[in-house]
Amino acid sequence: MADRYLTVAGTGVHEIEIRRSRFLCALAPVTSEEAAREVIIARKKADPAARHHCHAFVLGADGRGDSMDSRRESVPRIERSSDDGEPSGTAGTPMLEVLRRRELTDTVAVVTRYFGGVLLGAGGLIRAYGQAVSEAVDAVGVREYRRLRLVEVVVDYDRAGRLENDIRSSPYLLHATRFEDVAHFDVGLAPDQGEAFHAWLADLTGGEARTGEIGETWLATP
Repeated sequence: MADRYLTVAGTGVHEIEIRRSRFLCALAPVTSEEAAREVIIARKKADPAARHHCHAFVLGADGRGDSMDSRRESVPRIERSSDDGEPSGTAGTPMLEVLRRRELTDTVAVVTRYFGGVLLGAGGLIRAYGQAVSEAVDAVGVREYRRLRLVEVVVDYDRAGRLENDIRSSPYLLHATRFEDVAHFDVGLAPDQGEAFHAWLADLTGGEARTGEIGETWLATP
């Protein structure tokens, strides 16, 4: 069972120019085909004068048979691409190949091309569309998600401030905080961190912290 996956860190548009043609690559994280299609439609509306709006997206599991989203119990691998009028195989396929090579999922890429009057040929188009996506990924960045065990920690207010600071500076991932009648901290733990975490927490709070299991979820790493 996979315990990590990669997606783009956020939305963004990166532009390159090759022999007077402009290639604008828009990237976005998405969790459904419907969301990916919405991004594609939005890009077409944003640049209606452009000659081509080619796209590629990857969703779901990475071939290891498990879900990429804790809200979906079974997410099939989906890969789609379109040349949108460019010669067959010269745009969507190289774009999709970049996403595969970067091991990205739940990601859509749309490359809008403004033709500059110089024909690039099949090889030139393949390189240009692949380069547009690759440089956009570098510009936008990549985010890693890990499957973690989520534990709730409950302490009185007099210990809350110090404990929050200590968790943030520890190897453990602070996912959420809630301040009600007492302080609640949801902490993400890797499978091999449970015993060490509970010993660390008991030592830090003099055994006064209470814990409870919440379950497993996907959390973004810092």
